[in-house]
Amino acid sequence: MIPRIHKRGSETIGLIRYLYGPGTHEEHIDPHLVAAFDPLTPDPGRDPSATYKQLERLLDQPVNALPAGRRPKKHVWHLSVRASPEDPILSDDDWAAIARRMVTATGIAPDGDDAACRWAAVRHADDHIHIIATLVREDGRRPRLHNEARRAQAEARAIEADYGLRRVTPGDGTAAKRPTSAERHKADRCGRQRTPREELREAVRRSVAGAASEEEFFDRLAAAGLLIRRRVAPSGDTLGYTVALPGDRNAKGEPVFYSGSKLAPDLSLPRIRERWTQPSGDATQQPALPPVTGPASARRRATGAAWQALLVIDHGHDGMIAAQVAATGEVLDALAQTSAAHTRHELQAAATAFERASRSHVRAARGHDRALRQVARDLVHSGPALGRGEDGATTAMALDMLIFLAIAAANWHAKKQHAQQAEAAHQAATHLRAAYQAAASHPMALLNQRGSRLAPAWQRHQTAAVRQALPELADRILAEPGWPALAATLAEAQTAGHNPTSLLTQAAVRRELNTAERMSDVLVWRLRRMAGLPADPDNLQGSRRARGQHTVASPNQAAQTGTRLANTSPRRR
Repeated sequence: MIPRIHKRGSETIGLIRYLYGPGTHEEHIDPHLVAAFDPLTPDPGRDPSATYKQLERLLDQPVNALPAGRRPKKHVWHLSVRASPEDPILSDDDWAAIARRMVTATGIAPDGDDAACRWAAVRHADDHIHIIATLVREDGRRPRLHNEARRAQAEARAIEADYGLRRVTPGDGTAAKRPTSAERHKADRCGRQRTPREELREAVRRSVAGAASEEEFFDRLAAAGLLIRRRVAPSGDTLGYTVALPGDRNAKGEPVFYSGSKLAPDLSLPRIRERWTQPSGDATQQPALPPVTGPASARRRATGAAWQALLVIDHGHDGMIAAQVAATGEVLDALAQTSAAHTRHELQAAATAFERASRSHVRAARGHDRALRQVARDLVHSGPALGRGEDGATTAMALDMLIFLAIAAANWHAKKQHAQQAEAAHQAATHLRAAYQAAASHPMALLNQRGSRLAPAWQRHQTAAVRQALPELADRILAEPGWPALAATLAEAQTAGHNPTSLLTQAAVRRELNTAERMSDVLVWRLRRMAGLPADPDNLQGSRRARGQHTVASPNQAAQTGTRLANTSPRRR
């Protein structure tokens, strides 16, 4: 159950007309009163003799009783309470009881308070009600509404438990502000799928992803086609900024500007500047990373940075972990805007979902996230990736690791009882899996074909390597559809001079495999990265380069080496 307090208004009659009217798309069916401060309150929906004006006069009577100079300019309070789609349809009596609980919890009409505010609850759809109240009590005083939104949320959780409804994850005040009803209606009228607020939030988020300086950030905003206004101090320093879409105008024909803080809490200029800070006690600059030569190189480095971030989430303190989680959002934003068409939709959905996971009340220790932020920058500057070849295969390689990273973020949030963030990270992981399937289908199909064509002696040798290195997981790995691809990768690594058993052992101790949906896929990408193999099986130039760097080993030689290594005890983390 979702309660939402809307902006306060100045005209009671306007809201009454909306509540009892047909709706913007004729969606209001049988509008009627379900509860009110007085059982004799007229109901224009069911009583033909009742009028909107009568209901307005009744609700506004305490307001009009005050001298004109003491009347509040915004005296109309509006709360909507909506059930979840999977909830059963509640009766009018149920909604009436819910309305009374809400006005009590928010302070509009506390139990036993005969001088409380006047209110009415209107139902015009099966799944929700609207509560209208006027913010002057019968005794002429104002109601105490401190933190009424938080108290409404708490009461909604209690109502869900009492009525057996779907439990909605509670918020913590760190979510981005939702579009208002007026913004949504305006978007509908203009034929937009999203409101300007939502479009601007995504554009600003993408512009800041991996940006190395304030000027670069503003240059990216301008390149995205946004209108920008900077708030400048007399000293010339920029204090803040606002942005607008060129086509979004108000009734006067002027652009509608939004400040960064109104888009999301972490998009204010002071919060953005925190991303460029050094770790406390670190007076030295981190050495510059080698220049990125293309999308495939950037994606390989994203895989390595994601692995390092996993280690921090496993062993770091909360501030460092929060920084890694926030920077992961930047990587996803950068990946989404440079992805190929067949993965773009799911990657954009993953980035949008993870945006909620990137913020919590745990303050990020910025500076410790430089590797991920550098990767985000590399992804942006390397340009759009192709859907096939090394670009496409390294995308699958990076996504395989980012799925683990999103799940690790979800688990950390769950431990900290950040319910909304944990759910958002899990949603992002679901979209990343779908993007991975699209990116990995071609290279994995090629590897499976090659694995199926391996000579029987090579197949037996790779099977033995798996059983020797991963005895507890071998049966499951060998039964997976992706086993031929793993066998082909092991054979390719062996041809390049690596020992399959040793590689498998190293790959397994890097991180547990039991939570992976397809362990063979995970091992394929880990091995190809560890062995320096091209991600794309058809990348002959990369294959030659790998072979030139290592001595070719025969199956018997590799088996002897694997036996020697198996008799040692590899250090396990």
